[in-house]
Amino acid sequence: MVGSRNIDGRAGIDAGLVRRLIAAQFPQWSDLPVAPVEIDGWDNRTYRLGEEMTVRLPTAAGYAPAVDKEHRWLPVLAPSLPLAIPTPLAKGAPGEGYPFNWSIRRWLDGRTATLDRIDDPSAFAIALAEFIRALQRIDASGGPPAGAHSFYRGAALAHYDDETRRCLTALDGRIDTDRASAVWDAALDAAWTGPPVWFHGDIAGGNLLVDDGRLAAVIDFGTSGVGDPACDLVIAWTLLTGGSREAFRDTVGQDPATWARARGWALWKALLGLAGTIDTHDERTANDRRVIDEVLADHARSTSRPPTRRTIGDP
Repeated sequence: MVGSRNIDGRAGIDAGLVRRLIAAQFPQWSDLPVAPVEIDGWDNRTYRLGEEMTVRLPTAAGYAPAVDKEHRWLPVLAPSLPLAIPTPLAKGAPGEGYPFNWSIRRWLDGRTATLDRIDDPSAFAIALAEFIRALQRIDASGGPPAGAHSFYRGAALAHYDDETRRCLTALDGRIDTDRASAVWDAALDAAWTGPPVWFHGDIAGGNLLVDDGRLAAVIDFGTSGVGDPACDLVIAWTLLTGGSREAFRDTVGQDPATWARARGWALWKALLGLAGTIDTHDERTANDRRVIDEVLADHARSTSRPPTRRTIGDP
């Protein structure tokens, strides 16, 4: 046993550690092969366990609270959702030098969503919007309020005000910071006044699985909670374009103030990314620039767009 060695971070997590944890805590599965998944995340390391399961280990203390939260709430959410989500099978404890709780889930088929894997982008957008609306309709009583565990997704955008303004200062002269500041100010002014609802917190291509060209599952509820759902609309600019974006907007509804905050969430993330890579001219930099440009353009159009009448409770 390697209990004296404290593992914290991606470098200390490997298939050998997973095998030791399984052998020590879930010996009924110790004969199953363990292998890294093809595309891994940053917050967690994920390994295939046999053919039907995955093992998921947080890479740092800030990500560890998601294990208990997902183990508690994913089974509550699943019956009311139109798409598959992860099914917790077991929860592991610290051991073998690894300091956090960890989880075993049922394997979900599919590949992460990219435009080239989606047969019909508008149908994909509608399916995703219907998932978000179904999530919002689930009873939020007793759910985890937005906060540090959700990295303040679902909370007030003001939490990231200082960071956003530092990014705007750093990018002055490199983007249209006057227009970007106007978008950010409008997002801050559009305060959430409704009752808290369930949100996913990180609706992004890497957390959406496509099977046979269609949206099949939504994964990684580590930033989920109850609060303001505006953060779940960011994908309108980060993945969707043109007709698929409009199909998403029409189906998901939401009032103009929620869309204003959604633009703020998208802008914050893109500014943060661009401020760190502005001189690299790589694909990520280009994508952050694109998101910023499209968010600014959407804000400019927002005053002429007729308001939606949909509310969260509508079918």
